[in-house]
Amino acid sequence: MRHFLPARLLRCMLYLPLFLCCIAHATWAQDLSTVFERSHAQETVTYAQCIQYYQTLAKRFPHTMQLRTVGQTDAGFPLHLLVYSPGGEFDFAHLHQQNKRIILINNGIHPGEPDGVDASMLLLRDIALGRKNLPANIVLAVIPLYNIGGALNRSPDFRVDQNGPAAFGSRGNGQNLDLNRDFIKSDSKNALAFQQIYQLTDPDVLIDNHVSNGADYQHIMTLLTSQPDKLGGGMGDFLRNQFEPGLFTLMKEKGYDLVPYVNHNGDLPDSGWVAFQDNPRYSTGYATLFHTFAFMPETHMLKAYALRVKATYALMECFIAFTSAHSNDMAALRAQTKKEVRTQTSFPLEWKPDMQRDSLIPFKGFQAGYKPSGISGLPRLYYDRSLPFTKQVKFYNHFTPGNYVAKPTAYIIPQGWWAVIDILKNNQVLLQPLAHDTTIAVAVYHIEDYKTAARPYEKHFLHSGVKTSTSLQRISFRKGDYYIPMNQVANRYLMETLEPTAGDSFFAWNFFDAILGQKEGYSDYVFEDIAADYLSQHADLQALLARQRAADTAFAKSAAAQLEFVYKHSPYAEPGFLRYPVFRVVNE
Repeated sequence: MRHFLPARLLRCMLYLPLFLCCIAHATWAQDLSTVFERSHAQETVTYAQCIQYYQTLAKRFPHTMQLRTVGQTDAGFPLHLLVYSPGGEFDFAHLHQQNKRIILINNGIHPGEPDGVDASMLLLRDIALGRKNLPANIVLAVIPLYNIGGALNRSPDFRVDQNGPAAFGSRGNGQNLDLNRDFIKSDSKNALAFQQIYQLTDPDVLIDNHVSNGADYQHIMTLLTSQPDKLGGGMGDFLRNQFEPGLFTLMKEKGYDLVPYVNHNGDLPDSGWVAFQDNPRYSTGYATLFHTFAFMPETHMLKAYALRVKATYALMECFIAFTSAHSNDMAALRAQTKKEVRTQTSFPLEWKPDMQRDSLIPFKGFQAGYKPSGISGLPRLYYDRSLPFTKQVKFYNHFTPGNYVAKPTAYIIPQGWWAVIDILKNNQVLLQPLAHDTTIAVAVYHIEDYKTAARPYEKHFLHSGVKTSTSLQRISFRKGDYYIPMNQVANRYLMETLEPTAGDSFFAWNFFDAILGQKEGYSDYVFEDIAADYLSQHADLQALLARQRAADTAFAKSAAAQLEFVYKHSPYAEPGFLRYPVFRVVNE
């Protein structure tokens, strides 16, 4: 006798596996909800919650995600890097060989600006669950939260004029450094770890997510881009004419009126502005030195947190879409630039905005006005959101290069300057230790003049207005001193850090200040006889002294000044005083 199950029950049994799968998937997805979502966009994650979430993602999706640690930070925690690779390959050298484009996303450099922290968690989760597509030719490398020390210093009272979230970290890191001024000088362990990540990934695109303060306007998102003229060549042209406009178009399709970062410098933005000059101390300026398309998204602090995170998420989608669609062009441009920089003969070390060249951009602002201050009773600025406007404003985004310096065949740095040497090594610069004590003919800079800031800036008293003279000398170097050939991809980085007149050079950041203080000297009454004897035997110095007396009456009346003059022009003078200790090999 045969028994038949009722048709309804049979259908239920057939659909049961699918039903259970849907329940499991829904539970899985619900388990991956974020603090941002569970708080209805009122809160951002703590550092511990953020890393725990990334650990969960990497554990759930091991075939496409890998979480690793790189280096240390000033807070005592390692820096994390989440790699999302659709093909399951996590070796970056292999990924580049496979023609994958690498997008490096940095979040929380200022933890009071956490939009990217939450948006990246949402984006990675949605890609992993299949809600969003990551093209096969794109690999994401995400730093979950860069400024760990600042994130641990959490309060609801920081950035008092920002519209949410409820509490967040502080701008300063574990040393109270602003990490977005530290990419060259590398005072922080964070910066050293970032350099290792950057050199490991060699990203085609860098996205450093921020939140902007300043003027009030309608735009939710603004975008700071590597300055195209500074990026230079084919990459600069592509950035100006294709990449940036492409992002603006893609964001427009998503409902966002993107505008360049509003760099108004105290003026009302409706009068126009000059593009931000991203020196190498900043993330985008640092990436420019290594030939990466770099961007700093800046949401507007007065917009609701939910809107800011949503806009950051949308912009990252646009970066992915554009990079995927233009993958081959971007790879070819980077390869060509890396090839050209090896043989480039001179490099500009300063850039000035060209105020004769501007473009008109549509700006959506609010009418500004003045009313009595509740504090002083004096006029104060305010923006009237009941009076929005759209107008074309002037945007100055052309910069003129200057202070061109010829590239040497090589630099030589004595091993005693290990602080600079360690940073160069950390940036994968090729350095060759001398095998023997050697005397080499080199061009030597002497520091003739410089200005120093009256107040410290990020632990340093910056030098500027540096003036040098050059002489050719035979210098004795020791075994273990470093020879740096100038035929490498890092050439531009080397020129802008080792040339003393560059604005963000190691000299500007005080790494070589020991040469600015004289260590040797003389007793006047003793040296008088030695100097007189030396002067009597050198007619050329006698003539030089006479000309200086004739040209400077105060000098002619000062016995001490004339004795010092003879000392400086004698072999008794301290050779290292004001002699820049990075030497230029100008021929083989």
